[in-house]
Amino acid sequence: MPTSAERPTSADRPTSAERLRPLPYDHPVAQHLVERVQQEYVVRYGGRDAAVVDPADFTPPAGLFLVAEVDGVPAGCGAWRVLPSGEVEIKRVYVEPAFRRRGLARRLMAALEDSAARAGHRSVVLNTGQQQPEAVALYTQLGYRAVAGYGVYACAPDAVFLGRELEQSSRTQDTEGNEGGEGISWAS
Repeated sequence: MPTSAERPTSADRPTSAERLRPLPYDHPVAQHLVERVQQEYVVRYGGRDAAVVDPADFTPPAGLFLVAEVDGVPAGCGAWRVLPSGEVEIKRVYVEPAFRRRGLARRLMAALEDSAARAGHRSVVLNTGQQQPEAVALYTQLGYRAVAGYGVYACAPDAVFLGRELEQSSRTQDTEGNEGGEGISWAS
């Protein structure tokens, strides 16, 4: 498990107004970010993600889709869902290029992991690929380790499958059940 030094700290907190907001997967803002993820896959892999995604999979309490906003601008996203096997899978972690290298992906991952832990899950898995070395590096720094392949990419030669045990969170920041645009704010 990652040590507290590997998790976001107050030094990682942004200076601009930033928040994470749960949205339905099929919300227009969420769909815009999902399309941006797909465009990145086309550039890196030559095609869109072929994994089947049902928007209902990301509906609390069985899943979650988060949008990260910086100064009110959609800057990134991430989600988790429960697979038919019962494992929790993190999906669609993405940060717009203009907002990268600010720790936003780390904060998204921490919020997703905390949400899954609060929902009673003990571990998470994800898949990425060798064409996303920055993602592999981030997940490894967060304590993810190689796991068996699963799903549509189980036998893909450049697929990377990772997982980790979740810590039972004592965080008080809530990412679920916020209506009317409420969300996590890290602004000072």
